[in-house]
Amino acid sequence: MTTASDFLPMTRPDIDEATIAGVAEVLRSGWITTGPWAARFEQALSDYFGGRTVRAFNSGTVTMEVALRMLGVGPGDEVITTPLSWVATANVVLAVGATPVFVDIDPATRNIDTARIEAAITPRTKVLLPVHLAGLPCDLDAIDAIAQRHKLRVLEDAAQAIGSTWRGKRIGGFGDFASFSFHPNKNATSIEGGCLVLPEDADPALAERLRLQGVRRFGLDGMDVDVLGGKANLTDVAARVGFGQLQRVDDFNARRRELAQAYCVALDGLDLGGRGVQLPVRDFTDSNWHMFQIVLPDGVERAAVMQRLKDRGIGTGVHYPAMHLFTLYRKMGFKPGDFPHAERVGAGTLTLPLFPGMRDGDIGRVAEALSAVLREFKV
Repeated sequence: MTTASDFLPMTRPDIDEATIAGVAEVLRSGWITTGPWAARFEQALSDYFGGRTVRAFNSGTVTMEVALRMLGVGPGDEVITTPLSWVATANVVLAVGATPVFVDIDPATRNIDTARIEAAITPRTKVLLPVHLAGLPCDLDAIDAIAQRHKLRVLEDAAQAIGSTWRGKRIGGFGDFASFSFHPNKNATSIEGGCLVLPEDADPALAERLRLQGVRRFGLDGMDVDVLGGKANLTDVAARVGFGQLQRVDDFNARRRELAQAYCVALDGLDLGGRGVQLPVRDFTDSNWHMFQIVLPDGVERAAVMQRLKDRGIGTGVHYPAMHLFTLYRKMGFKPGDFPHAERVGAGTLTLPLFPGMRDGDIGRVAEALSAVLREFKV
């Protein structure tokens, strides 16, 4: 029987003792909301992204909403994105009053199919919102070329892509707007949080006002509000965690790549590919391997596979159902069959355990258990 101590979760954050001690220092300092550590974290992020301007927020979701507001996106506008992502990607488009326009995925990479983007562009299109799913970068050369041809802006949903690269350049270190998440399941966490990397033509002060109720301060007692902002500032407690994680993220990512390579070897040895299981693209150069996702063969009941793996002490996840099939989006007119590749992957995707603290032997354990479970389903 599997005990709690034997259970292998899908993911687990790795917080070192120096960071834990640092959080205690912040708590003792008496300044626990946005303050000196938030500023220090922003500077460290700026350094990480090659000196670009960065502002930190209390979630990755709100960074995308802020970027859209900074770009003037609103009612009547359209934003092109993928239907295969965490639903926040499209929800932020609705939040600013605009319309999400979905483009099906490339079935191999599971990222937006850049060959289909231009057919979706209309006079109302203002922004392209690609998602680097599981840390595998989109074809940013193709996306940038399309944006330039049609005079569009690009907002990268890089929530899962910290440390990923495109043609040797770090995601977020170049291009237009880029949004990152520091949720606990990400490669680097601030408990909850995110950051927005700004292009040169963006106003950092506007991002700050949108982050905190639109407030602008001057002098000792002057205050004004000239835009409608929200409440999205990052606390110093969270920033101290994020700062500690940022120092280790490249090591985390290197370990993730090692584990992903081991997965591929183990699953190849069990011939899962030959048995109808779709493995991820084997990119051990640009991807940060935020997740290791397989796609189960059609007809295999995913929930039953997850339960049988859980019974064997192995946690799994689903990232993600095709979002256009959620009730909210069906009410907007989306329906089954609109984006068949995203629907197939969304219905069959299964996220296996992957985090830096895994032992080498965990990979074989997961692979053997998965193979045994699939044999129960005649796969």
